[in-house]
Amino acid sequence: MAEKIIAIANKIGLEEKNIEFYGNYKAKIKLEKMEPKGKLILVSAMSPTKYGEGKTTISIGLADGMRKLGFNAVLALREPSLGPVFGVKGGATGGGMASLIPSDDINLHFTGDFHAITSANNLLCALIDNHIYHGNPLNIDKDKILFNRCMDMNDRALREITISQEKLKNNVERKDSFIITAASEIMAILCLAKDLEDLKQRLGNILVAFSKDGKPILAKDLKAQDAMAILLKDAIKPNLVQSLEGTPAIVHGGPFANIAHGCNSVLATNYALTLGDYVITEAGFGGDLGGEKFIDLKCRLNQLNPSVVVIVATIKAIKTHSNNGGLNGGLENLRKHIENFRQIFNKETIVAINKFDGDSEADLEKVKNFCESLNCPVEVASPYLEGGAGCIELAKKVKELCDKKNTPLNFAYALNETIEEKILSLAKNIYGACDVSYSSLAKEKIRQFEKLAKDLPICIAKTQYSLSDDEKLLGVPQNFTLHVRDIELKNGAGFLVVIAGKISLMPGLPLVPNSENMTIDKNGNIKNLK
Repeated sequence: MAEKIIAIANKIGLEEKNIEFYGNYKAKIKLEKMEPKGKLILVSAMSPTKYGEGKTTISIGLADGMRKLGFNAVLALREPSLGPVFGVKGGATGGGMASLIPSDDINLHFTGDFHAITSANNLLCALIDNHIYHGNPLNIDKDKILFNRCMDMNDRALREITISQEKLKNNVERKDSFIITAASEIMAILCLAKDLEDLKQRLGNILVAFSKDGKPILAKDLKAQDAMAILLKDAIKPNLVQSLEGTPAIVHGGPFANIAHGCNSVLATNYALTLGDYVITEAGFGGDLGGEKFIDLKCRLNQLNPSVVVIVATIKAIKTHSNNGGLNGGLENLRKHIENFRQIFNKETIVAINKFDGDSEADLEKVKNFCESLNCPVEVASPYLEGGAGCIELAKKVKELCDKKNTPLNFAYALNETIEEKILSLAKNIYGACDVSYSSLAKEKIRQFEKLAKDLPICIAKTQYSLSDDEKLLGVPQNFTLHVRDIELKNGAGFLVVIAGKISLMPGLPLVPNSENMTIDKNGNIKNLK
């Protein structure tokens, strides 16, 4: 049975004065001074299938397991987006016995953070068009507006739209587009901001457009930053909930890892490191996406250094990446992720095999033997069926690795490299590409941003299903080229988004969306949301 949220807060040293209640089982943590001291554990994965390999479930089970062993473990996870909830994957609060509660609330509107981010984003869009309508004193070029509207839903019909079509004297008709809230710069800013003042400064630095004479126009030129920060004043506070086993979970922010940086907020991570001795966090999709961005963006910009990386693997994903029902191709995919974390980022790494019903002992043993042949620790875990009890051995090994002297963190590229050098470093070293090609638009953007974006890190948007930018190239693709079609400067967030292959910043719904399976009865009870 769920504990009252004040009891969960007390477990990690928070009192009633430190939190703001959102009912009995949710709370916001007030912004106060932090002194991070705990050890950080990153949960990543091999290249996934479309339903994911259970990083959140493993994270929750691992934290529950560590607490069963008597260690002060705290979770630091992302909030779900309504897009996947109603689209393909369903809820994002774990599964079975390794779940967050209240799961329906977390998966739906939670404490309103996503709505606040969407509102702040679209306020800025409204201010841009209003400025043009009222005479355009900043001389904004309507064809060089870079900031787009957003919504927290998969809606491919909004990828390209025409606005201001009403026949008003001062209306300036123009092309626009929507992106999903999880891919918005406001989401990234919220997740990277250190406090409210830093949030406001980053909002003001958003590059919204260029003027007709080529001058950059920032959000602060439109005097937008304070109004946007007002909309985000509560959203910036991390949320406190719990697992089924009563493990404290700080859940905050929700950028996707295939089209954004894929990590929960810096504030949430630092609070967890202040309140817990061991902090388990996850970064979205595979190690080539969320895992790489966690290190090259979040850790680099915030002086974080994980003690251990847990790579989640499943027999299902390994067989998917083998193309022939065997294991070899998928094992090579797993090898590549292990090598990236150990050799490029210099991190202690352990593989967690997330066990599902139907997995044969022979297959599990073969994966274990493969990892051991690489001198990589490995454990089979079953959090879905057993909760923390199914992750006890994994928890013991992770604790043992954490207690070693932490290794210095290396990065995949240097910030003083050129934009093209950074992209090539990621393409060759992390993905295994042989080269990078650029569209004419991408080349133009590189020329435009080289002066503005000096020393900024890179966030590559690409398919999560392959190490390449082509989702059909499974396993470990050979001799492929990374195709860059566009580049966006997120000046407020502090990084460049490099858009590769056919990836879209506004996903679409599948033929049979998950929403069709959901029901709600006359008493408000929801089924099939997860």
